[in-house]
Amino acid sequence: MLPGGEAVTMISDEALMLEFQRGSREAFEELFARYREPLYGFFRRRLASKDRAEDLAQETFLAVIRAAVRYEPRALVKTYLYGIALKLLAAERRKLSGNEAQLEPEHEEAAQEIASDEAMWVRQALEKLEAGEREILMLREYEQLNYAEIAELLRLPVNTVRTRLFRARMALKEFLEPKRKLQGAKADGAGRERNVARPAAGDEGAK
Repeated sequence: MLPGGEAVTMISDEALMLEFQRGSREAFEELFARYREPLYGFFRRRLASKDRAEDLAQETFLAVIRAAVRYEPRALVKTYLYGIALKLLAAERRKLSGNEAQLEPEHEEAAQEIASDEAMWVRQALEKLEAGEREILMLREYEQLNYAEIAELLRLPVNTVRTRLFRARMALKEFLEPKRKLQGAKADGAGRERNVARPAAGDEGAK
């Protein structure tokens, strides 16, 4: 419980940041609990190394600790954290000898689950998008940020975010639709083959 007896889980992120700024360890632990997995997922989807994703999620919180005294509640904590994460990601990518970080699923299980044609197609489609449009799409679909939050984070007009997001979604759809139709056609063909091989009612055992 924080001062006043209010349950930590009922307090907004912004109030928790202010409590942490005043020295509350409990407030920081709650923020860490709320954002550790989302931040790990943010890095994991954008980098090939699971270990580096974990390291950078930790570094994000270290940056919060170092900058706590300068924090002002002018923006949502969520966009504040993702702002730090984007800077760390940019620095990490610069270290990768100019090679663009590969897009990977958030968890190892996701990669194995279905050598899922769909998951593979989505990754391939994302890689084909222009970098800025891809980032906007991922922030919207994976990080679940709204238009205003994305605009603030990327320092773009909201209408620009809307336009680029629309273009990214249309490009994704154009890439995925033919593959889905092809998969559907293959499934239909396999179903017909099974039906042909299966004896008709009353045929089995007929002489």
